[in-house]
This record gives sequence, C-alpha cells and structure tokens, in this order.
Amino acid sequence: MDDIVIEDLTKSYASGWPGRPPFVALDGLSLTVGRGEIFGFLGPNGAGKTTTLKILMGLVRATSGRAWLFGQPVGDVATRRRIGFLPESPYFYDYLTAEEFLRFYGQLAGLGQAVISRRVTDLLGLVGLGEARTRQLRKFSKGMLQRIGLAQALIHDPELVILDEPMTGLDPVGRKQVRDLILSLRDRGKTIFFSTHILHDVELICDRVGIVMKGKLLASGRIDELVQQDQTQSVEIVCQHIKTDGNTLIHSMSTRVLQQGQQCLIVLPKPDAVDAIVGEIRRQGGRLVSVTPHKASLEDLFFQEAASDASCVQADNLIGRAL
Repeated sequence: MDDIVIEDLTKSYASGWPGRPPFVALDGLSLTVGRGEIFGFLGPNGAGKTTTLKILMGLVRATSGRAWLFGQPVGDVATRRRIGFLPESPYFYDYLTAEEFLRFYGQLAGLGQAVISRRVTDLLGLVGLGEARTRQLRKFSKGMLQRIGLAQALIHDPELVILDEPMTGLDPVGRKQVRDLILSLRDRGKTIFFSTHILHDVELICDRVGIVMKGKLLASGRIDELVQQDQTQSVEIVCQHIKTDGNTLIHSMSTRVLQQGQQCLIVLPKPDAVDAIVGEIRRQGGRLVSVTPHKASLEDLFFQEAASDASCVQADNLIGRAL
C-alpha cells in the first residue's frame, strides 16, 4: 500500500510582471511512496522539491493535479495527525530548553501530560540529546538543532515523516547522526519521505529515489535498478614501463591516457577492451599494476538525466524558434 500518491501535480506562480509567463515550479509531477520505505526526493536547488512537500502538507495549493496521503485527499485534518513534518528552515524558540520545546509541541498535538512526559524522554534519547534536555536551544549546534527538529516531528508518533533537506548545513558527523536516525525510524515501521540534493546520503539509506528537475520527475525507482549497478561502466588500468606515444591500439580503445614517468593510467569506456590492452602491455614487456572496474553510481544517473533534460529543453527552444 502507498502512503503517498501524487498524480500530474502542477504549480505555477505569477511572474508579477506584465507580459511575462508564469513561473512553473511543478510540471505534471507524479510519484508514489510505499508504506515503510525511505524515499529520497532528489534534485538541485529550485527543482520543485520544497513546493511538492508544502503541497502535501497543505501549506500551498496546487494549480492542478491531485495528491493523496493514506488514501485521503491532501488537506484532510484527521490524516494530518498521522504526519510529522520538518521544514527546511524551521524556527526555534531560542530561550526554551529542549524539554520545554518538545512539551510545547506535544501540547499543540493535543497529547496528555503523562504521554508528553514519556514521549519527551524517549525522543531525547532517540535523537541523542538526553543529556541536553535542560539546555537552551540557543546553545545548540546546527546538528543538535536538526535532531531536536526531528524529535519535534515525531512527538505525536506519526506514521509518515516528511523532511525537507534534513542534512543541509551539517558536518559529516551531523549528517551521519541524522542518517542513522532516519534508518531507525524505518526499523520502527515509519515511512520517510525526504528531499535532498546530497547524492551520497540518498545512496546510503534510501529504498527508492525520485529525481526531479525543473518541476518534472525524470526518473523514479530503486537505486540498483536505475543505475544498473551490475554493469561495469569503465575500467582504469595502471601499468609501468610501456610507451603510449603514437600507440594507435591504446589510444583508439581508451578515453584517457595519462603517463607520468614510468607509470601510465589508461581509462577504457567499456570492459571489452581490457584483454587487448593487457596483451599490449605484455607485448611491450610492461608491468601490470592494477585493473579497476568502475560501476554506475547515482551521481552518474543524476548528471545523465540532467544532461538529457537540458538537451530536450534546447531542442524545444530550437523547434519553437523554427515555428
């Protein structure tokens, strides 16, 4: 069962200038997020990620299209009680302590005092802030604020957690702490839908990913399916004591040849040419140091989709001029 269903979602903003076309933030976006999975919503700044999340939370109205949460249309009050949300730039009451902050949001969620006390203790432990419960938020680091923000999103024990750029501005330690927390939420049966532009984090923790650019969903699915990680994309060969200048065989089969002193790096676009190059190294009496295959990554897919989208836009512009 899908916790989030989005169909043909479009959002346009008036330009504010006479004669100028509206700015299209979302352009026919459709995707689904299954129950109990971590879904990474990946795209550069300005791609439409935050707009999508705001529409799901009922903070912004779509121009057209539909979206459902737990099978109910976006905006249903009872459904929103089942959702925890952390915006990209949350506001924190600096002079509240961590405990006071969570108690405040627990009261907003309509929880009883006994439940709030239990949830505050459990959540501060979950996000690793148990020892900072009486510390004012103005004394928190960026990473600590992100974790208390996550605790706020979880105070009412939601089934679905929506996070907007939760790793932005964090150092490597802070990012790992947030990643571990997201994984622990999935282990507890939660569904996590988070936006980000950090490719490495998505590869480490997401079950599925959607790539969005200029308001359009360019690709969606499991990472291993999208990038075909079982296929070798290129091969690097390092060898010594060979001559590559003027060698037609090596240069015709490689995309890059770099020689420094006695050591040489040869990059092949496909593994098919490895035997021929290794044979040439042996023929010259050279020494083979290493053969390293490189498999496709999410970064490769991201830039491939970006380049493809840019080519389509350029073609559309050329057609438009011709017409």
